[in-house]
Amino acid sequence: MEKTTILDLQRMKDEGQKITMLTAYDYPTARILDSCGVDILLVGDSVGNVILGEANTLPVSVEAMIHHTKAVVKASESSLVVIDMPFMSYQISIEDAKRNAGRMMKETGVEAVKLEGGAGMEDTIRAITDIDIPVMAHIGLTPQSIHRMGGYRVQGKEDKQREKLLTDALSVERAGAFSVVLEAIPSKLGEEITKRLKIPTIGIGAGVRCDGQVLVINDLLGLSGEFRPKFVKKYVNLEEIISKSVKEYISEVRSEAFPGDEHSFH
Repeated sequence: MEKTTILDLQRMKDEGQKITMLTAYDYPTARILDSCGVDILLVGDSVGNVILGEANTLPVSVEAMIHHTKAVVKASESSLVVIDMPFMSYQISIEDAKRNAGRMMKETGVEAVKLEGGAGMEDTIRAITDIDIPVMAHIGLTPQSIHRMGGYRVQGKEDKQREKLLTDALSVERAGAFSVVLEAIPSKLGEEITKRLKIPTIGIGAGVRCDGQVLVINDLLGLSGEFRPKFVKKYVNLEEIISKSVKEYISEVRSEAFPGDEHSFH
């Protein structure tokens, strides 16, 4: 299969074909997702929460993102790979943002970067796209702003918030973003933004009318413990399957049922 490009994503929106995106943080997972035909693999700064055990995404470094993204890119033959720009890698200055975006693309081989923020990031997005680095925007609930938002709360319920998100969406499109993630906003607002924008919208808790959907792979597979936001669908409980297998292994080792004759050299 040929590599998915940002032009393919635009064509999918124009033709009404839904876009699929999942997070990936390592080679074996990315290999499976790529072989299944996922359109976009996002190496999210959610690696901090789901892989590194951090309380939120804020501690994640550029180096950590590069480390995990290299593995994902090696496994991706057809999926377009996007890397999250972590907290404080693009907020200090536009020059800093361009330098970090360029470094992350150059050292990993990704096709695009993603950053959080709406109208306030318009100039930054424009500057990065002006040096030919494709940018995916992210508005609504932005995890790097968790403290300002007072936690993981739905955004856009009030008229003032709704108008701000509409402004944010139009701003990132105007700045040159090739798509935008809409996180944790009312479904009607997700639909309205999707209709008003020419670029694809990728929803996560933003309703079925977005041009595509994204989930954290650990949530989809049931590897996130009791943590399950309203917008997550758990397609399988791998935690239960893994636990059962490991307990069976422990039992067989202690009873000397494993390794058996078929697992031993003679």
